[in-house]
Amino acid sequence: MSSAAPEAPRELPGDFAMWMFIFAELTVFALLFAAYAMTRAAHPAQFAAGQRALDRMAGLTETALLATSGYCVARARRAIAGDAAAACARWLCCAVVLGCGFALLRAHEFVADSLRGITLGGNLFDMFYLSLTFFHFMHVLMGLPILATVAWRARRGCYGPLDHAGVETAGAYWHMVDLLWLVLFFLVYVSH
Repeated sequence: MSSAAPEAPRELPGDFAMWMFIFAELTVFALLFAAYAMTRAAHPAQFAAGQRALDRMAGLTETALLATSGYCVARARRAIAGDAAAACARWLCCAVVLGCGFALLRAHEFVADSLRGITLGGNLFDMFYLSLTFFHFMHVLMGLPILATVAWRARRGCYGPLDHAGVETAGAYWHMVDLLWLVLFFLVYVSH
């Protein structure tokens, strides 16, 4: 009979404080998503009409940009774990560029929405659509300088295969951002 040593419990990657923040943010978004779903159930025609007015191609492009950015962050984490700091920095820079593309397209959408008369006071769908997407947009804007700083630090050799908590922490935050957008895109642009 083999007496293998018990496995040590696996720790969360990155900083515990960031995980607490992520949990809090996911809770807030879950409550907002639930409120959206309940209000949609009470006003299906209004929500369907509001959904039809959205630019689905812009939403799909934003989704592709953010999902690809998340892929780049995952590749950056793999690179630093393999002792490739320069590759990690390059992947993070790609993630920042794609994230900026998302932010610019989203900002363009906010302007276009405003010109079409979509406002917080317009109707319930408009209020939820703008509130949810703007709240998410603010999280993207917070994440971009975090990723850029971590990329800069990776390029300077501040991380290695045994010490890359900064990359893990930034990655955890960014994956929250792209996961939330996938849910938002499905709720607001796709589901009927």
